[in-house]
Amino acid sequence: MQKLIKHIWIFFLWFGAIAVAQNESVINSEAPKFTVRGSVIESDTNKAIQNVNIEVNGGSYTTTDVFGEFRIEARKGDQLTIRHKDFETVFYTIQSNERIKVKVEPNTEAEETKLKKISRSIAGTETFNNLIDSAETYLKKDAKKSIEFAGDALAKGSSVKQNSEAYEVLGDIYMHWKQYDLAVTNYRISLQSNTANTTKLKLAKAYRLNKNYQESLETYNSISKKTLSNWQLVELYEGVGDVYFATQKHNEAVSNYQNGLEVAQQHLITPKITDLNSKIGQTYNAKGEPQRAKGFFKTSMSLANTENQKRAVEEQIKVADFENENSNFSDEIELRKKALNTLQSVKFDSVDNSSALTPQKQNYKIANAYAAQKDYNNAIPYYQKSITEADSNADLIVQKDATRRLSEVYRDAGEFSKALTTYQTYVELVDKLYAQKEQEIAQAAKFSRDIANKQNRILSLESDRALNESQYQLSSEQTKRQKLIIYSLIGGVLLLLILAFLMFKYIKQQRLANNLLALKSLRSQMNPHFIFNALNSVNSFIASNDERTANKYLTDFSKLMRAVLENSEEDFIPLEKEIQLLQLYTKLEHFRFKDKFDYTIAVDENINLQDFVIPPMLLQPYIENAVWHGLRYKKTKGFLSIEIAQSNPDEITITIADDGIGRTKSKALKTENQKKQNSKGMGNIKKRVAILNTMYKDKVDVFITDFQEEDDTGTQVVVTLKKD
Repeated sequence: MQKLIKHIWIFFLWFGAIAVAQNESVINSEAPKFTVRGSVIESDTNKAIQNVNIEVNGGSYTTTDVFGEFRIEARKGDQLTIRHKDFETVFYTIQSNERIKVKVEPNTEAEETKLKKISRSIAGTETFNNLIDSAETYLKKDAKKSIEFAGDALAKGSSVKQNSEAYEVLGDIYMHWKQYDLAVTNYRISLQSNTANTTKLKLAKAYRLNKNYQESLETYNSISKKTLSNWQLVELYEGVGDVYFATQKHNEAVSNYQNGLEVAQQHLITPKITDLNSKIGQTYNAKGEPQRAKGFFKTSMSLANTENQKRAVEEQIKVADFENENSNFSDEIELRKKALNTLQSVKFDSVDNSSALTPQKQNYKIANAYAAQKDYNNAIPYYQKSITEADSNADLIVQKDATRRLSEVYRDAGEFSKALTTYQTYVELVDKLYAQKEQEIAQAAKFSRDIANKQNRILSLESDRALNESQYQLSSEQTKRQKLIIYSLIGGVLLLLILAFLMFKYIKQQRLANNLLALKSLRSQMNPHFIFNALNSVNSFIASNDERTANKYLTDFSKLMRAVLENSEEDFIPLEKEIQLLQLYTKLEHFRFKDKFDYTIAVDENINLQDFVIPPMLLQPYIENAVWHGLRYKKTKGFLSIEIAQSNPDEITITIADDGIGRTKSKALKTENQKKQNSKGMGNIKKRVAILNTMYKDKVDVFITDFQEEDDTGTQVVVTLKKD
């Protein structure tokens, strides 16, 4: 028996704990949402940390901006999660619309991991932030106080960003109190200083609610979708859909709602999935397609039941209105009764007589549905309940309408005395409501005047600020002028330096171009000289009636000419090609003067011929001089030696030596014409070498000396060639 009692107690304790937990969950889900502001900075440098992940367990998500700041919608009791790859994740339970500052400190215990720790603190010293927080606290309670705090915050603001934030909060206040024109004004001023996507979305919505539909669409279309978070992108599509729905462009409305729904489903944004299904259903119903609408309403109602009781009731009432429009009174009654049961068991926050979530309105509409079916027995009790509820909640509008309809139902049911009595009550309520409306109109006018006055005060404050700024700018204008003169002088000097550099570069390029032109000219002079000498040799063969020898000579000569012409446009050719040309040319000269000299061409096997280049036709004139002016006049048979050797890894020497009569005797034997031709040929070679050395930094050296101290002294030419 004792064990049984013990188990019963455990069961009740467990059941009670679950009930309490569920009750807390329900209470939290019904709590009003508010905006939590915060920032994430480095504690040692106060440097902002951007792209920090900020998430609320209720589904909201955002990241910190370039200033390290964030704003997120949350409820009391929600858990705020702050994640980043460079520091430990932080969890914080939200108590109010507090301003949270997250300081990131270097981790000195494990420096090698570069992790960071978090320290949290609620900011309470910044005057501007305190005033903004106060404005948001009173936003839904007292418009005048809220506007005063926002105005004071604007006066205390010390930066463009703070001014923008203050005007945005003012826009939020006017939006809540349905002063949409003033909301538009303040959002626009806010965007002049800080073009945040959040403010643009609010401005577009304010335009729509103020019935500036084209301006609303223009604002939505001006927002870059790539810069929006997933939630903001859904808001944009939903807002555009709302504009098209308001202007009865139902196809465009459905298209945008569908786009928003796809994004919401992809990223599991549950509240928006519910809202968009509901709005698509409303649009199809407005288009006259109730069957398609019904499917979406069914989905939205099912999803709303998984969120919270308030959202579920709202959707039930919305679907009930849809059923009423399509004369499905039985379904309407069933839905309204479910909603009514919830309304009577749970008291929702921020619900006034203007809301659909009041028992008097639902009783009244249930009664209307029964009356439409001519079920007066059920209609009358619900009208009576509606009148009683409306009376207790001071809802004169519903009380008046329900009394009038009750009178009509009594009349239709044949109870004329009750109908008359009820109608008299209705007349009294109309008089009372008329008096109340007059009072409300007067209060609304006073409220509007007060708000307009406060807005004017804020705008005048901004005008004073602008005037002070203009005075400051005027006083600093002279300083700016002086700086401008100094900067102009510095700029002038820099410009002169740049011009001097460009002139130097131009002169250098022009000099290079002149050198290239001179080289080309010298090469063009070398080729005719060489060809003329070769043709003289052919002419001598023909003169001696040696046609066979002339043909053979011409064949080798044509090969040599082709190679020479191919290289005539180049400053340098590979050394290997130049050696081939020398071999062919020396062969031709030996062919003509076989009885005058023998020759050898020796190339060091250790030389990598691919590593060296040489100006074309540089060596040929020296060999020609050795044959024509040295060996040809020798009484005995002479010898021509051409050696190519490597003196060091970056340099080779080419030695052309003959044992001819020497330079002195050769000059004595020349005619005046021969002296002129030889001087011109050797002069061209000297000029080519000088230009090439100027362009390529002493790449070629040439030394000419006597070869020996005998009767026929001979001549030796040593050409030194450097690697690139």
